[in-house]
Amino acid sequence: MNALASSLLKRLKIKASALPRAQQQVIAVILKDPEQALSMSVDALAAQAQVSMPTIMRTTRQFGFEGVREFKLALAQDLGRTSSVHRAVSLDDDCAEIIQKILGSTAASISALQHQLNPQTLNEAAELISNALRIDCYSVGTTSAFMADDLQGRLFRLGKAAHAFHDAHKQLISAASLGSQGVAVAISHVGRMPFLLESVTFAKSQGAKVIAITQPHTPLAEIADVVIDVMVPPDAVMRVGTDAYIAHLLVIELLMILVLQKLGPNAIQLQTQYREILQQHGQDVDQHPWIHWAWPNMKKETS
Repeated sequence: MNALASSLLKRLKIKASALPRAQQQVIAVILKDPEQALSMSVDALAAQAQVSMPTIMRTTRQFGFEGVREFKLALAQDLGRTSSVHRAVSLDDDCAEIIQKILGSTAASISALQHQLNPQTLNEAAELISNALRIDCYSVGTTSAFMADDLQGRLFRLGKAAHAFHDAHKQLISAASLGSQGVAVAISHVGRMPFLLESVTFAKSQGAKVIAITQPHTPLAEIADVVIDVMVPPDAVMRVGTDAYIAHLLVIELLMILVLQKLGPNAIQLQTQYREILQQHGQDVDQHPWIHWAWPNMKKETS
C-alpha cells in the first residue's frame, strides 16, 4: 500500500493542531464523519467546513497528495481496514444496523463516483467505441468476466461487432487482429494482472486503442489510451467487493447511453426491433406462447 495511505486518519488527528485554522476546519469535518466526507464533492466539503475550495486543495497537499482525488483514495483505503467483516460493520451489529451500514456505505461510494468521473473521459471512450469496427472486451477473474460479458452483450444489442475474452490465449489472438480500427476495453479493478497487461500492450502495439476501466495509477491505467477511473473503498473480505462491482456496472451503463446517443436513430430503432422480436417469440414476457402452442397436442396425447 502507498505509504501516504497508511493511517491517514491518524495522521489527520496528529497534524491538525499545527495547521492554519481554515485547514483545521476541513480536517474536523473529515474526522467527524469520514464516510460522508468521502462521498462529498469539493464544493460541498468546502461549504460544510466554511472555507474556500482552494483551502481543500491546500489541506490535501499538506499530507503529501497531489489533489483531492488522491487524498480520497487514501482515505478510502484507510476506512477499508477498520473491519474484517465489512469496513463499516462490526461483529456486534444487529441486522438493522448491518442493512443501514452496508447500503449507506454503498450509496456513499456511488455518490463519490459521481464526482470522480470525468465527463470528457467518458465521452472520449464512447466516441472510440461508436466509431470502432470491432470492440473486444478483456477481463481476468469472475467479477471482471461478468462485466466484460455484460458490456459485450450491450454492444451487440447496439449493432456493434463485439466479443468478450477471459482467456489469455484468446486475448492475444484478439489483440493481434484488432488493428487500427478496433478498440480493446480492459476491465480490471485490480489493474495489474500480468496476462491482461500483456494483451492490452500487444493490442496497442498493433494500432488498436485501449480503454481501461480500473483504479487510477494502476499498471493498466498507465498503458491505456483512455482511463475511466473507478475508485471505491476496498472491501474487507473480497479483493473486488460489492462497491466496485456496482460502480463498474454503472460505468458500463453510462458508456452505453453515450454510445447509443452517438450511434443515433438507427441504434434506437434496433432496440425497438429487438424488443418486438423477443416478445413475438415469448421472451421477456410473463408467459411463453409455446405453452399455448403445445398444450392442445399434449392434451390429446394424455386423453
